[in-house]
Amino acid sequence: MYALKNKVQLIGNLGNTPEVKTFDGGRKMATFRMATSESYRNAKGEKVTETQWHNLVAWGKIAEIVEKYLDKGKEIAIEGKLINRSYNDKDGNKKYMTEIQINELLMLGTKAAVEA
Repeated sequence: MYALKNKVQLIGNLGNTPEVKTFDGGRKMATFRMATSESYRNAKGEKVTETQWHNLVAWGKIAEIVEKYLDKGKEIAIEGKLINRSYNDKDGNKKYMTEIQINELLMLGTKAAVEA
């Protein structure tokens, strides 16, 4: 049951082309955004679509796959965990961010799926 305490699973589309950084020693990190959407009918019977944006980060082998195969608009399924962090912006203001650190990635769509 411990493994289920911080687990996120999402299916959505990339909102941007991933940014990949390579660190000393060759380890890679990819950051990008993903949109998930839900549709429902409101009280008037009108279709309403709500979109949520998620910040994603991938490390190592998964980051290499992201760099090689993913582009804006690509549909993916991910599994990971929530990470909260803070940083100071260029004006010295403290900012807080929630990200999903990916530990599994599945590419969806018309091309052959590759699993990491």
